[in-house]
Amino acid sequence: MDANKKAMLRNIRQALVVTLVLLLLCGFVFPVLLSGLSGLLFPHQAGGSLVTANGKAVGAKLVGQEFTEAYFMKGRPSAYHYNTYYTDEQGSRFYNDGSEFAGLGSGSNNYAPSNPALTQRVEADIEAFLEKNPGLTREDIPTDLMTASGSGLDPHISPMSAEIQIPRIVEASGLSEDVVRQIIADNTNGKTLGVFGEETVNVLGVNVDIAQAMGLVSDTTK
Repeated sequence: MDANKKAMLRNIRQALVVTLVLLLLCGFVFPVLLSGLSGLLFPHQAGGSLVTANGKAVGAKLVGQEFTEAYFMKGRPSAYHYNTYYTDEQGSRFYNDGSEFAGLGSGSNNYAPSNPALTQRVEADIEAFLEKNPGLTREDIPTDLMTASGSGLDPHISPMSAEIQIPRIVEASGLSEDVVRQIIADNTNGKTLGVFGEETVNVLGVNVDIAQAMGLVSDTTK
């Protein structure tokens, strides 16, 4: 075997060895090590930041969901049901929000600003919100309360979006305004390092505390 063939085989062997080593390190060792360390150092976050009530998971702190009861705080439009659908009597399939089934996927509808479906959805949401909050006008509703985030799963709303819902929650829950305001304050996140971002209110955290204050649940973890 001449020198050129030996050199070629040596290069091929080296390439294969490097590929296998990197595959093992990046595809197995690193993920296992990272998962193990995260589970050890941050067990709650690594487990999905689950929120429980009476020993059962009722949601995840970092995933927005829909609440329909009048005594619960409303969050941003959520795509938590983007992968769920139902079949009607004619055999046609629809998503749980009533829109036509277009296949399984992940994420929000991602409507363009010019999409008529977005305008229709926002208008319907505004009318429904005003019906449940008769003391408000369209101008009182903050933008974030009617618009979804990029993922469609934002679990937070602005303090103003929480503020305008207090009268409805107080009336429907029977809790005092001071109690509701304290619950909101307890679930308000400040700016990162006091500088970056904006204050946000975790909707699931608020609603779990409301349910506990009303006696609907007794044991919660967040």
